[in-house]
Amino acid sequence: MTSESRNPQKHQVCIAASILAADFSQLGRDIRSLNDGGCDEIHFDVMDGTFVPNITFGAPVLEWIRPLTSLPIDIHMMVQEPGRFVDDFARAGADYFTVHVEACTHLHATVQSIKAAGMKVGVALNPGTPVSVLDEILPDIDRVLVMTVNPGFGGQQFIAGQLAKIAAIADRLPWGVDIAVDGGVKAETAPRCVEAGASLLISGTGIFNHPDGVISGIAALREAIGVTEA
Repeated sequence: MTSESRNPQKHQVCIAASILAADFSQLGRDIRSLNDGGCDEIHFDVMDGTFVPNITFGAPVLEWIRPLTSLPIDIHMMVQEPGRFVDDFARAGADYFTVHVEACTHLHATVQSIKAAGMKVGVALNPGTPVSVLDEILPDIDRVLVMTVNPGFGGQQFIAGQLAKIAAIADRLPWGVDIAVDGGVKAETAPRCVEAGASLLISGTGIFNHPDGVISGIAALREAIGVTEA
């Protein structure tokens, strides 16, 4: 596959909302807005304060929001040795379970445990991690997640140098494997990600901090990439 085959005119682009940027005092309301606004997926960041310098939420929060939406939910595990938590999140209703190459001592074993639990598999790369680490695992996964910020906090500035990484991954991927982009994805940066080969745009503040509300935030991203309907 070449990056040309992932031209925005030739592949579907979906939008995921990172609820790390939601109003936690109104989380149910915000989840319902994602449903109403035609969001394609919910991105659920789990951080342990060790792999990244922040602590967020775990499987009990997923159990609470799962009945509120039929949207797919991707658990982005920014924790050391994420394989310890596979069964907890599978029971809580996760659809995807994404782990960092940098956090897994035995990546292949972790991938196999995710599949055995009935979830789809994502593998994430930090900005400083080369594409070559994917060579042995690509046949076994459903998604590659490219971090376009250093993970740990929302609202960071997009690292434009990662666009070349997205394009390099697109050249390697079999058709049907997603390329997700996470970090600084807003209306201004989204078209560049799609042009490079991204098929899933993950946005937090770009959606939840939109001045006209969550639904308008989703619509603005769709308009920016030339897709007006979910």
